[in-house]
Amino acid sequence: MKFIIAVIKPFKLDEVREALAAIGVAGMTVTEVKGFGRQKGHTEIYRGAEYSTMMLPKVKLEIAAADDLAPRIVETIQQVASTDAIGDGKVFVIDLVSATRIRTGETGDTAL
Repeated sequence: MKFIIAVIKPFKLDEVREALAAIGVAGMTVTEVKGFGRQKGHTEIYRGAEYSTMMLPKVKLEIAAADDLAPRIVETIQQVASTDAIGDGKVFVIDLVSATRIRTGETGDTAL
């Protein structure tokens, strides 16, 4: 099993979610986050004063997936979330040691 973490631009969330559903992703966790990378933040105006912030709004997706589906998930996120501009985000893949469905006690791939 794999645990996939993707950080993308917020306006791409619906497109990515629909594309992932189309390839068989049954569920995910979505969190609104703030962060920065090479983009180095941006300038905003608040009550007439201009200020610079290092933190940009992003969306973090967390997906637990079977080993065979993980590469398709990463490819789909990369293709759909891309705007060819700096700040499009990142995708991380981590080995997932175990998963347990709380309600039934199922473990492994069947818990996903």
